[in-house]
Amino acid sequence: MAESPDVSADVEAGSSKPPHPPREENPQLEKVADTRVEIGTLQRRLKSRHIQFLALSGAIGTGLFVGTGQVLSLAGPLSTVLAYLITGFNLYAVINSMGEMATWLPLPGAVPVYASRFVDEALGFTLGWNYWYQFAIGVPIEISAAALVIEYWPNNISPAVWITVLYLAIFLTNSLPVRVYGELEFILGSIKLITIIGLMILMFIITSGGAPTHDRIGFRYWQHPGPMNQYLEDGSLGRFLAFWKVFIQATFSYGGSEMVVTVAGETENPRRNIPKAVRRVFWRIAIFYVGSVFLVGLCVSSKDRRLLNAIDAGAAGVGASPFVIAIENGGILVLPSIINAVVLTSALSAGNSFFYASTRILYSTALDGKAPRLLRFEKFGVPYACVAVTAALSLLVYLNVSSSSVEVFFWISNLSAVSTLVVWTSIAITYVRFYKGLKYHGIPRSALPFQSPFQPYLAYFAIVFSSTVALFNGFDAFFPGHFAAKTFIPPYIDIPIFACLFLGYKLKNKTKIVKIEDMDMVSGKEEADQLESTWEEPQPRNFLANLVLDCLK
Repeated sequence: MAESPDVSADVEAGSSKPPHPPREENPQLEKVADTRVEIGTLQRRLKSRHIQFLALSGAIGTGLFVGTGQVLSLAGPLSTVLAYLITGFNLYAVINSMGEMATWLPLPGAVPVYASRFVDEALGFTLGWNYWYQFAIGVPIEISAAALVIEYWPNNISPAVWITVLYLAIFLTNSLPVRVYGELEFILGSIKLITIIGLMILMFIITSGGAPTHDRIGFRYWQHPGPMNQYLEDGSLGRFLAFWKVFIQATFSYGGSEMVVTVAGETENPRRNIPKAVRRVFWRIAIFYVGSVFLVGLCVSSKDRRLLNAIDAGAAGVGASPFVIAIENGGILVLPSIINAVVLTSALSAGNSFFYASTRILYSTALDGKAPRLLRFEKFGVPYACVAVTAALSLLVYLNVSSSSVEVFFWISNLSAVSTLVVWTSIAITYVRFYKGLKYHGIPRSALPFQSPFQPYLAYFAIVFSSTVALFNGFDAFFPGHFAAKTFIPPYIDIPIFACLFLGYKLKNKTKIVKIEDMDMVSGKEEADQLESTWEEPQPRNFLANLVLDCLK
């Protein structure tokens, strides 16, 4: 096995002047270079095609297929496109920041580890548990959404039966070796991608007059009722408030997209595959999210009674999906039921991905000493103790039995979105510290396996935007006549929880912010360097050959 490359050699090659401080005068780097970081025994069984499909479709679920109806109804078509575009750019900033750290140190679910090393152990502890919660709470969200999907077809079967079937399917999939998860997501991801592309083409055909009704819609609904709706107030202020309000739902739609980086610890050749996946997330944002919400906003009026009744009556479901409404308005038969079936598989896929990511985050938190040692237990490359804990939290989905699926979906999705914003803020802060640590220890950016553009300014944008939306997303609760538990608790409960975890750990363990000269930039890198030399360099292929040969593996 080839020896790992020397960081100091990279530094000398990448800079004409001695690094600051010089390697031989930096006792911290000398100390940590011989330190072995505990990286667990998870297996690198996720292939390039698994990672690329996870990048393109892993987190696409009911947030896009169903949640866009609520956004369109509240804000209007132009505000919807702008909200998804800006939030997508925020995700792009976060995931590029994660990509640099994850390719430099490809550890299992290592975001909390980076926070402990580069910021504060208290942040690593808090981020680990909050990140686990963010992903784990996505499981009951998607199962709740699946219950909404099934309600579209009349049946007398108790929701508890469908919930149990979906719950067990996700639990069993995540109890099997990771390659089973990868293959399942490859199949379900393919279905989602084909469906989204098909829907975008269909929306274009409908707005152009190609549906059975032959109604050429064009930009009719941008003219009346208009491109931007009003919320709480009239005029420009009302349009701004409606625009601002939907950022939280757009965040929920994008939430979990960064899981493509959290799987670096179980990815074959992560320093090749993770950068490719990060770049493809950009195209997913630009094409699948922004493109689809733009096209569906052409086909459906934001004042369509089915959207409005769904929101006002608290009965939003797949029947209120703007995609389904557009198809029905176009006079196309049968297809709505087919789309509903695909949305059902999308909910299963997204829930499965959230379950997987949450277990790996919790496992890495345990390896870093920020969670009970019992959670380090794994067998056959599966962290079964973490699977059990995540499965226990997922039982929240049974709240659907005593409450409406819509109410549960609303509460948990809002909690998830705020948690996502808090996590994204923490990731960006961690990256800024990582960026400064590299510079201080004399490690040039040319030594990084992946260099994201416009840094550290992307990270600064993510800090400002994510924290601002998190703090002010529940502004409507303070308007006269709007204060209620449902409008106040979901937008804000995660912030004091995060603060209590951080301060509690910090006070108990008397942790301090990591000094830049004490940052551990290399522990675990040697193992990754040595493993990198064992991966075979893939042979160049065209797109079709690449797809066919990968499918046969």
